[in-house]
Amino acid sequence: MKLVTYLHNGKEAVGVLSEDGTAVHPLPFPDMNALIEVPREQLLAAAEAAKGALPLAAVTLLAPIPRPRQDIICLGMNYRDHLTEAANYDSAFAKERPVTVYFSKRVSQAVAPEGFIESHTGLVERLDYEAELAVIIGRTVKNVKAADAADYIFGYTILNDVSARLLQTSHKQFYFGKSLDGFTPMGPCITTADEIAFPPALRISSRVNGEPRQDSTTDLLITSIADIIEELSSGMTLLPGTIIATGTP
Repeated sequence: MKLVTYLHNGKEAVGVLSEDGTAVHPLPFPDMNALIEVPREQLLAAAEAAKGALPLAAVTLLAPIPRPRQDIICLGMNYRDHLTEAANYDSAFAKERPVTVYFSKRVSQAVAPEGFIESHTGLVERLDYEAELAVIIGRTVKNVKAADAADYIFGYTILNDVSARLLQTSHKQFYFGKSLDGFTPMGPCITTADEIAFPPALRISSRVNGEPRQDSTTDLLITSIADIIEELSSGMTLLPGTIIATGTP
């Protein structure tokens, strides 16, 4: 299933895309966070029973999770080529040890897939882009081994980890330079985990004004999704709806 949050007649709702991607079937859940928490059987039954369809042209797609319940968990330099690129840009990004770099990104309101990215003129000199595969956790995760990690994934989406690079480097940490309002475009949908083989081998790319800037595949992650879930859950509880941005190529 491809699940979306959309605006129709001034009201926010959730739904499932039709197989041909031209319509949205409304689902009876208040928001995407609530939908993620319901048992899978209940979600499947609701999708099967969904009546009516709204043409995609009649709705405005929002970020699939417009208001994440917690900060997004992010990974830094998780593609080998990006690790080298970042270290060449500024020594602050150099990794002295081959350990995973985790940081968080505050998101009060995620930006719609065709939405507006605020420039923060006066505070930010320029913006940078980071296309990433994001993992959506579907069940409470604690002390889960990598071999079982796939069972805890609800689905996947794409996000742009917009960054104010000079703020990021001047503060010697990532949080402020990545957490300004409007810095997390997301979507257009969550593709449920059953539709993607695990581990995902998906192409990740970005274009700026039509010019190719990034292009790689998620099977080149340094720390795999399964290992991310095992490592994080060994010391913290991951709740349903948790978003993990797996790094940018």
